[in-house]
Amino acid sequence: MTTFYDVPADALIEAIAQKLDIEPPEWNEYTKSGVSRELPPEQDDFWQVRAASLLRTVAKDGPVGVERLRTAYGGSKQGSTRYRVRPDQKTGASGNIIRTILQQLEAEGYIETGEGEGRRISGDGRALLDETASEVLEELDRPELERYA
Repeated sequence: MTTFYDVPADALIEAIAQKLDIEPPEWNEYTKSGVSRELPPEQDDFWQVRAASLLRTVAKDGPVGVERLRTAYGGSKQGSTRYRVRPDQKTGASGNIIRTILQQLEAEGYIETGEGEGRRISGDGRALLDETASEVLEELDRPELERYA
């Protein structure tokens, strides 16, 4: 049986992003994805890709809370921009984006909340990840089989 560990993360995240039926809120197009960013994301499907990535991360590292996810998705803000005399400082990602996506995934039934533990993957979420992983694995294997045939 194929699990989500058996396929490359980027291919799995793209496939799950196409399957998720999550609509971004109205404020999404004006919001930066973190303090270290200057502009909002330019991708049209940013919300779905981030949701798929969060679903995979919660399944891999769960139970996990918003603060740990902010740290994982964060970046580095440069010290002094003119002379670069200070070392870079780590900053977190946008907690509102992460929290809203987790709430949407919880409403869909893919994530559940553990009391005092954080969020973890539900049975439906694990099934979605594993089914998508088997589909992705078949797609990845097909070009190699046709090439040698």
